Amino acid sequence: MKRSSTKIVEGVDWTLIIMYVMFVCIGWMNVYAAIYNDAHSSIFDMSQKYGKQLIWIGTGFLLALIILIIDVDFYTAFPWPIYVLSMLMLVAVLFLGTTISGSRSWFRIGQVAIQPAEFAKFAVDLALAKYLSNMDTNMNKLSTKIKSFLIILFPALLILLENETGIALVYLVFILVMYREGLSGNMLLLGFLVLLLFVLSLVVDKIILIGTLSGIAVIFILLMKKKLKNIFLILSVLLLSCGAVVGTSYAFNHLHGYQKKRLDVFLGKGDASEKTKSGYNVNQAKISIGSGGFTGKGFLQGTQTKYNFVPEQATDFIFCTIGEEWGFLGSAFVVIAFMFFICRIVFLAERQRSLFSRIYGYGVASIFFFHVMVNIGMTIGLVPVIGIPLPFFSYGGSSLWAFTILLFIFIKLDASRLLILR
Repeated sequence: MKRSSTKIVEGVDWTLIIMYVMFVCIGWMNVYAAIYNDAHSSIFDMSQKYGKQLIWIGTGFLLALIILIIDVDFYTAFPWPIYVLSMLMLVAVLFLGTTISGSRSWFRIGQVAIQPAEFAKFAVDLALAKYLSNMDTNMNKLSTKIKSFLIILFPALLILLENETGIALVYLVFILVMYREGLSGNMLLLGFLVLLLFVLSLVVDKIILIGTLSGIAVIFILLMKKKLKNIFLILSVLLLSCGAVVGTSYAFNHLHGYQKKRLDVFLGKGDASEKTKSGYNVNQAKISIGSGGFTGKGFLQGTQTKYNFVPEQATDFIFCTIGEEWGFLGSAFVVIAFMFFICRIVFLAERQRSLFSRIYGYGVASIFFFHVMVNIGMTIGLVPVIGIPLPFFSYGGSSLWAFTILLFIFIKLDASRLLILR
């Protein structure tokens, strides 16, 4: 028996909604601080990014309201049409899109630029939740694994073709969703080993690395004696590993120049002058955050910000403004708030009666986790600079709308958790 809800906000989790509003408002103030100058001092100046961001925020609130108004059955009934439409948009932007900052991933309509790659995240999350929640789906089956990875990898490859490596990497976190739904932990271990092999391929000469892997394989073969099955497995792993090493080297050589330099700087390669040039963003980001001290310099008082030492400070490096003007206390507050926010989503996901809602919720939590971890990590030099926004903080309409849709679909699903969902 299904009951109907007559109130838009009945059953919604107000903790998530309040935190969403808090993040958006704090983010807006920091976009203002990152761009502020005496010539454009009004926070409502629509010619500036912070003025435009206010419009995105207002329309984002409207989007959130519309999502809560729409019947919950819409999200469980139409994931595949949404997914297909999103994929068509990703294909179309390759041919009809506008190139911005070296990436052909934008549709420009007048003064407004929309990035389909941002919206593909919730489309993939919905599709994966729909597929894995089917009664005949079993994560132990090879066919289920292959189909799940195809759902994830197809948009990621299209986004790579758009030269949006950072956004494409976000799709790796869906493996956490699959792990929650029964994917073997060995797959996570395999993923870690592949990542380790990728890093070693960039640091160590490929001939030396292949020779080392071959030597290890020979030792294991000698220990196996006549166990042909294990010997075949070792040789297969060796072959795949050598292929991965060669493939990584090939892919690295075909990256754009600035991407190779960023990886070289992160891995500590190159001469001092090259590190200074290519690592300028990260070095200035560290100086900016460190100069804030314990309590910060105060709102609009950041000298690194005022004199534009940190490029892209309103977008990818917005955390620098927080660190400089609000110090360690402000930075810690933002990090802890995001940790609580993500944990809250996981908690709500676990209480879902619908398998679809639980899977979708884990996808939401995983996407937010990746964005927060990588964005903050790259500003302090812990991960390479790959250019992804800090949710609700970084300037940009596409990312703000996409995160809003991603979150509020889950809030709607959670509010209807007592209903019997298809």
